[in-house]
Amino acid sequence: MKGLNRISNPYGDDKVIDACSLFGMMNLKGKRFSSRDPVEAIANMHDRGNGLGGGFAIYGLYPEYKDYYALHIMYLDQDVKEKTERFLSKSFDVVFDEEMPTREAKVHDPPILWRYFVQPNKLKPKKQSTDDYVAEKVMRINMKTGKAFVFSSGKDMGVFKGVGFPEDIAEYFCLEEYSGYIWICHGRFPTNTPGWWGGAHPFSILEWTIIHNGELSSYGANRRYLEMHGYKCTMQTDTEVIAYAFDFLMRKQGFPIEIVSKILAPLFWSEIDSLDADSEQKRLLAALRQTYGGLLLNGPFSIIAAHHGEMIGLTDRIKLRPLIAGMKGDFFYLSSEESAIRLVSPTLDKVWTPRGGEPIVGRLETRSVIEILA
Repeated sequence: MKGLNRISNPYGDDKVIDACSLFGMMNLKGKRFSSRDPVEAIANMHDRGNGLGGGFAIYGLYPEYKDYYALHIMYLDQDVKEKTERFLSKSFDVVFDEEMPTREAKVHDPPILWRYFVQPNKLKPKKQSTDDYVAEKVMRINMKTGKAFVFSSGKDMGVFKGVGFPEDIAEYFCLEEYSGYIWICHGRFPTNTPGWWGGAHPFSILEWTIIHNGELSSYGANRRYLEMHGYKCTMQTDTEVIAYAFDFLMRKQGFPIEIVSKILAPLFWSEIDSLDADSEQKRLLAALRQTYGGLLLNGPFSIIAAHHGEMIGLTDRIKLRPLIAGMKGDFFYLSSEESAIRLVSPTLDKVWTPRGGEPIVGRLETRSVIEILA
């Protein structure tokens, strides 16, 4: 840890200013593309990170196993791997597993990395959905020993992350061998939380992945709310609650992003109070703040969220962290910096800065990008 601290804070400052880099790239027709452009774009923002975290999430990744949950697990020692695999064999039908392919690269102290393609077995309660069953088992693995962590658990997608710069993580995981129709990429500059393999971004639960630049002062309230609904936070980083909030609100509560954004980044009470007293919008916004106040994300943030069929950008209401959007043909881009988009697509059809607190969404179903305004 002393070596990591010297990298994170070489001048011994009391506070290091947050600077994480975000990049997302989506083909709106669902065509899969290689790692070349995403890796080049996130590497262009090298100076926004400090080498203590990099990562990628890829959708459309495992077409040959698209009907199976792909569990990516990191182990801190061999004994816990054996114990976890006994648990997996009792809870799932494991159709294939392997050590994750890696090569030598500039990464720090990698754990044992394994992936499993699974389906719930006959022990799953009939009344429980398969997604709920898998999420419950993921939480149990992450809580059980403190030495095994499921860092990806969706179908036909996967997360690859660790301690290093993003381009080094891409090299380490041999990402040039993969393709997908959505890539989201993160370069980390941790401030108040440790730089370790589980704490790198993206954060994931089932098919939801999140990358984040900022700092959540609401983490304690967010965590307590989510733990009432069965989520367990084990990754020592505030971003983890955002992934669980998206899963809870969109998968379990069935809300569209139009509603979710008004929970996570709501209008100020003064703005709600100024609306027509009898308006349906005022009643809705007030009800959402009162009912889901524990999930309000307080503090400076910009995030890119993804699940199958959608890539979403969202910032705090007063936009204290950057987020830029771009379009070129069938490709939709989100980035911390326009320069990263221009590097891989020099001539854009459109480039703009989304409004604070208002989500921008690329949708596979409609092959379009929309901005959702309050």
